[in-house]
Amino acid sequence: MFDINWGGLLLPLAYLVVLVGTFMTFSTVYRKRKAVQSANLAPWFGPHLQRNIYLSLLHMEPEEGSDKTPKVPDSVIRAALLRRAVEDIHRIIQIRTAKQACGTLLQRGSVGDDLWQRFLRAEKEMEEELRDVVMEANALVPGWGQIIFQSANEIAANKVLRDRLQEIEKNAEADKEWWEKRRATLQSELTKELDDEAASDKGSQSHQSQADAPTNRTTASEEDAVLVDADTPSAPATPSGASKKKKGKK
Repeated sequence: MFDINWGGLLLPLAYLVVLVGTFMTFSTVYRKRKAVQSANLAPWFGPHLQRNIYLSLLHMEPEEGSDKTPKVPDSVIRAALLRRAVEDIHRIIQIRTAKQACGTLLQRGSVGDDLWQRFLRAEKEMEEELRDVVMEANALVPGWGQIIFQSANEIAANKVLRDRLQEIEKNAEADKEWWEKRRATLQSELTKELDDEAASDKGSQSHQSQADAPTNRTTASEEDAVLVDADTPSAPATPSGASKKKKGKK
């Protein structure tokens, strides 16, 4: 049997116990600190007004012995829940749009870890919000939770389309004025180009007529010379016989 030297193992064991205790303490303190920091971070979204309205209508009850506060109709509660789902659709679109951008900026070191923690918390809150809306819809109308977000998505798309049309109508007058000014500018530029081309053609024609003038004068003088030669009478021809007689007399 081997004798265990407990005195020699006491120091390493104490060192391991202290090391493990230090790591556990550090981990606990770090997690608590991160939780406190995460709780103190500013929320990603603002207050959910539609959810607050729905919860207020849902828990609104008439006062006992008083008819001044009637019960809220179920149709109003369903409409409030649908408006809440529409707002959730808008927030989901924002989260999906910002997720890739935030991840890329975090990898590049352009943003801090606090922003990413805010985003993750907002994403988790939205998941809980969607589950809550589905449960509330099924509680109001059985099976409505399966189609409530489809209806909310259609309402959100129609709202975006209406906002776009209103923006186009609002800017239509300004766009019309801009096009009128642009058309007038183009017409003036085109008219100026046509006038320049006409002036250029006229100048080339006058230059060509000046170049052809000496040629015309030379041709006219040659024709006059020909006419003068044709009008001058030629000397009468001397008969050959008369010249011979004159020579014989001599």
